[in-house]
Amino acid sequence: MLMSEVESQPNQQNKENSPTRDAIYIGKKPLMAYVTSTLIQLANQPSVTIKARGLSIGRAVDVSQIILKRMENAGYAIGDIIIGSETVQAEDGRTRNVSTIEIQVKRNT
Repeated sequence: MLMSEVESQPNQQNKENSPTRDAIYIGKKPLMAYVTSTLIQLANQPSVTIKARGLSIGRAVDVSQIILKRMENAGYAIGDIIIGSETVQAEDGRTRNVSTIEIQVKRNT
């Protein structure tokens, strides 16, 4: 293989495996960081999905409610809400279930 072929192959894989930009994953950052990220994404896309699992589910609900209640004049609405669970393997080797939530926030058109 030529050097240019080797360099171009990883770039193609990164584009195919890159996560979608319409999802905000909730973690341990301050609440308003996620609100700001969601609003920035909503400025560019018609809908954004807020995803969380475990103890971060409450924070995901808070983010969606702040956008909905404090930005009433901007015209945002809650779309589909999907709840579920994932099986996660703990460090000690046991498997356990972790709750998940996906909240769709969309612009009213």
